[in-house]
Amino acid sequence: MGYTYIEKRYNVMGLASIEAFAGVKGGMNGNCKDVYFLRVTGANQTFSRDVAYMDETQTDRMLRGQGIYNRVGTFPKNIAADLAARYMGCYQNWLNTGRERLYTIKLDEKSGVGELLGTSCKKVLETYHACNASLNESIEKNFVVKMLYWLDELAYGYLREWNPRQSMKFVAQGITKEQEYFFCYFLTLLGIDVLLLQNETDIDERIEALHLSGQITLGEKKAVTLETYDSGKYEIQKKSAGTISQGGGQIRTETVNQRPRVVIPPGRHGTAGNARQSTGGGTVRNAGQDAGGGTVRNAGQDTGGGTAGNAGWNTGAGAVRNAGQNTGAAGRVAQELDFEELALRASSVVMIAIHDDRGDIVGTGSGIMIGRDGYILTNNHVARGGRYYSVRIENDEGIYKTDEIIKYNSVLDLAVIRIDRKLQPLPVYRGSKPLVRGQKVVAIGSPLGLFNSVSDGIISGFRRINDVDMIQFTAPTSHGSSGGAVLNMCGEVIGVSTAGIDEGQNINLAVGYEFINTFIRGFQS
Repeated sequence: MGYTYIEKRYNVMGLASIEAFAGVKGGMNGNCKDVYFLRVTGANQTFSRDVAYMDETQTDRMLRGQGIYNRVGTFPKNIAADLAARYMGCYQNWLNTGRERLYTIKLDEKSGVGELLGTSCKKVLETYHACNASLNESIEKNFVVKMLYWLDELAYGYLREWNPRQSMKFVAQGITKEQEYFFCYFLTLLGIDVLLLQNETDIDERIEALHLSGQITLGEKKAVTLETYDSGKYEIQKKSAGTISQGGGQIRTETVNQRPRVVIPPGRHGTAGNARQSTGGGTVRNAGQDAGGGTVRNAGQDTGGGTAGNAGWNTGAGAVRNAGQNTGAAGRVAQELDFEELALRASSVVMIAIHDDRGDIVGTGSGIMIGRDGYILTNNHVARGGRYYSVRIENDEGIYKTDEIIKYNSVLDLAVIRIDRKLQPLPVYRGSKPLVRGQKVVAIGSPLGLFNSVSDGIISGFRRINDVDMIQFTAPTSHGSSGGAVLNMCGEVIGVSTAGIDEGQNINLAVGYEFINTFIRGFQS
């Protein structure tokens, strides 16, 4: 069966980050596909981590048959003479068909992509000629030979079993040569989303004037060394063993746990009774569930009468502020911080990606470090939606996977998950003074996947929603902020961002500190 050329709509959605590119899947309507061709210029502090996260999540998807992904640092050069001669033969055969059907060494007539490649190549050459008036037959031939060689080396996996309806993404770093750029444009004509990481140098203004690709500016231009992408290095788990092709290679797959485990961690005394709740079909063992606002019996030591747990939070400037501070029994009053100091608390707020049983990311949320031994507080509606989770921490290149739910409460919409890492927890307000309307607050979370965004506002009211007292606040939040921290001006957690009203402007709700302190009792080590 032959594959024909399909129409394209470019950059339909205004993407603004590497994560957004990784998450978008171009839709297809009839014979027209939405394709993304974007350049990221400059680099921010999370550039390397965002790329690593994209590599892992896209490899995850690829291993489960959900798409094809590749990232390259440099293009292959110096084609051997005998190989170049064979590609010149491919070019001549294309001319012999009236430029209708084009094949490569690997993608021969049996592949069925001849008409697709032929039509796409003609369009690339027309566009290439628009900014290169000196284009002649010799330059054209050499350019087509290069493109065919690059197709076999870098994009064979996309075309081997070409399907325009699946997600296909290609990422390249430091594209400055015009022929490399036009090859990337060639890939988009085949239905492949392309992202160029132009962190140090962008394309020439003459090429940019063609407006083929959109631009995302992340910061100042600077050199960034990225680890070479190798899909085989990811120990991705899967239901059953097998292989999948990417580029010209193979990827091994392994076995995956199908459901998150609800566990009582070592060192907690006793259990919370017999769990009756199921996490999507499996049996929950020793679920540390709090039945509607009570506490888990014997769930570790209560720190309520001593120091405010997790004191000694480091602001990153070398000084520990308010170490051992207690806003309760000891009677010491916390010190107000400026917004820059409060923003440093973002290093104790995490982004949580929720994965389904195939490993696909089905949503994102936020979480708050509450215990040094890996305990993270989030919303129950964030935790309940996944089979496992991957957690990102600011200023840490690692991605921490876990399937452990330590405790959850569907009434309060709170849950605790655990990762295998020492953490720097945030203190939770102990209630030395009641919260009041008009009080300044700061919200930290990852709205729409924008990792650790910081916004400010005020407490605008107090509401009772489904028998739970909630704080209404104005600091802007969006989908993905759920589970994030709402702080007072002393940097203490007064609420967990839980819900917002889309029809209203900055009408957001948080579960208050009174419920939080009860719920996390025993985890603040």
